[in-house]
Amino acid sequence: MKPKIAPIKKDKVNEIKKLIQEYPVWGIVNMENLPTPQLQRMRAKLKKDVVIFMAKKRLIKIALDGLKDKLQAVDELKSKIKGMPALVFTKENPFKLFKILKQNKSSAPAKAGQEAPNDIVVPAGPTGFAPGPIISDLGQVGLKTGVEAGKIVIKEEKLVAKEGDVIDAKLADVLTKLKIEPMEIGLNMIYSYENGVIFNKDVLDIDDEAYRNNIIKSYQNTFNLAMHIAYVNKLTIKYLLQKAYRNCRGLALSQDILTKDTVKEVLTKVNKQMLSLKAKVPD
Repeated sequence: MKPKIAPIKKDKVNEIKKLIQEYPVWGIVNMENLPTPQLQRMRAKLKKDVVIFMAKKRLIKIALDGLKDKLQAVDELKSKIKGMPALVFTKENPFKLFKILKQNKSSAPAKAGQEAPNDIVVPAGPTGFAPGPIISDLGQVGLKTGVEAGKIVIKEEKLVAKEGDVIDAKLADVLTKLKIEPMEIGLNMIYSYENGVIFNKDVLDIDDEAYRNNIIKSYQNTFNLAMHIAYVNKLTIKYLLQKAYRNCRGLALSQDILTKDTVKEVLTKVNKQMLSLKAKVPD
């Protein structure tokens, strides 16, 4: 039996369905802990690239159920909705969408009861705090400490919360004291959807520099393999011909084969051998 909804809510469901079918890429974001003024600023800033549509979880799920004949993995899409959801629509690719949203985030201190948006790691190193009660506070969240030059030092890097863990008051207090701001104020992408493919946050969050370095490394490895097996293409032909020339010339020199490229060196070598032999022959 289909759930009954009020006409005004039905109109909202129909609008969600219309937008999902209109845009090639759409996704779900979590707006939990996002202040209204910042949301308004983001909507104004992103309006050229992204349409933000706010709706309750129940209405989003009803809309998705109504599109089961057009979408794949509807049950999976519904199960991933969490927090205070909103839909985002764009004509950009999913990775560009994630990047746009990520670039418009800002960091903030953690508060007790909030979920960690990502793994929270406290790095090793000096803290700037003099020895005192704070050593106990740091120890209570699992940090190993010592004292160097009159200051507290964290001896080992420590994962203090995994993504999705609820941050308690003690950890929130320690992170604030260490000036670690793990919370992200912005539209936190849960997933995006394109042509039947669900792109989760961990797939979309690409380190541009690492990605560039991986491409360069892959190119270098591929080029080296092609050179090693003498695979001819437009990139290797020049270097393979140079390598072949050097090998042929080296062989010709080692066997005293006269060519226009080796004659000078071969004759020079022969002349040296002749002079050496002559020096050994008595007058």
